[in-house]
Amino acid sequence: MSAFSNAMRQLDLAATAMHLDSFTLERLRRPERLVEVDFPVKMDDGSLKFFHGYRVQWNSARGPYKGGLRFHAQTDLDEVKALSFWMTIKCAVANIPFGGGKGGVTVNPKELSKPELENLTRSFTRSIAPVIGQDLDVPAPDVNTTPQIMDWLADEFGKYKGQPEPAVVTGKTIEHGGSEGRGTATGQGAFYVFDAYRAKLGLDPESSTVAVQGFGNAGQEIARLFHHHGYKVIAVSDSQGGLHDENGLDIPEVIRLKKETGHLVRSAEAREISNDELLRLACGILVPSALENVITAEVASEVKAKLVLEVANGPTTPEADMILAKQGTTVAPDVLVNSGGVTVSYLEWQQNKIGEHWSETEVFQRLKPMMDDASSAVIRVAEEFAVTQREAAFIVALKRLDQAIRKTI
Repeated sequence: MSAFSNAMRQLDLAATAMHLDSFTLERLRRPERLVEVDFPVKMDDGSLKFFHGYRVQWNSARGPYKGGLRFHAQTDLDEVKALSFWMTIKCAVANIPFGGGKGGVTVNPKELSKPELENLTRSFTRSIAPVIGQDLDVPAPDVNTTPQIMDWLADEFGKYKGQPEPAVVTGKTIEHGGSEGRGTATGQGAFYVFDAYRAKLGLDPESSTVAVQGFGNAGQEIARLFHHHGYKVIAVSDSQGGLHDENGLDIPEVIRLKKETGHLVRSAEAREISNDELLRLACGILVPSALENVITAEVASEVKAKLVLEVANGPTTPEADMILAKQGTTVAPDVLVNSGGVTVSYLEWQQNKIGEHWSETEVFQRLKPMMDDASSAVIRVAEEFAVTQREAAFIVALKRLDQAIRKTI
């Protein structure tokens, strides 16, 4: 099933549980604007090559559209629509004044030189410039996009506007208006959410091990935080495969070697495992931090974790959700767990708009209570409606969206 079909099924489940207003439900089934562009890029050999890109703006009832841009060979409209919808839910769960959007370009950026990547970014920015802006639509980094790419986008948009507008995009480098803590915000926010579930589920370091699938920025940071707080991280993996050690991996060393070599380096104690094996390991906490739909119905029936902490977007299919619920596995949903990234993006946007720059300590002092409040609201609604944590997160978001959407009628 497609990512977008999964997203709509999640919407329907929550809407039914809370008896959502029919107009609000129909409004949330479709984007407010869908932009597709074909744009030329000058290559190193002087030739021009066309690329296809998207920007899907789902809903702006609560504020400007907000969501990442990904550069990926498999990026397509179905995926971007799903991610745009999930961003709408995520911003409402986090209770920040943004709507939801998402964008991407169908490209393998590893096949481009740095000048070609910059040309692609700037050309794509010019293509979507009429529909973005600090009070209209605020992009951010996502899969295969970086702070440097966000700097290029902001610079090109400033040329389009005739004046700088740094708040048009978040996730920039510090030197160009980025926020302290943004690089680790998703992982740090996820750990704040975990803390809310930890006591509820009895997941202490002495009795609970951790497996992390996906070892990008967010996966590395959540693994580091678990290790720092005394948990045994027994497995990690990236797109090439993974490492497993029942006695616990030396996460700081694994991260150091990954950054140094570009891949996971096996130690004498660790054995190599596949991504699929990692998902089935006996552990207390399973952390999918890679791409969508990795926990399918087939995988779910073999998941042994007590808690699935969804750092990735859409890692669990609806069929898998049902199986995990029947097994008694708690799924802390992506729209709550990984909202630390967009929350710090909101804090970056605030800093840019008022011309301030806050320390990392100040940023995380603002982030923690926001994540705590969001987690408490989801846990409370799950108990009140006797639904899963995912349905509860959607209900929290849909209540807030319903109020905002009704005002637009």
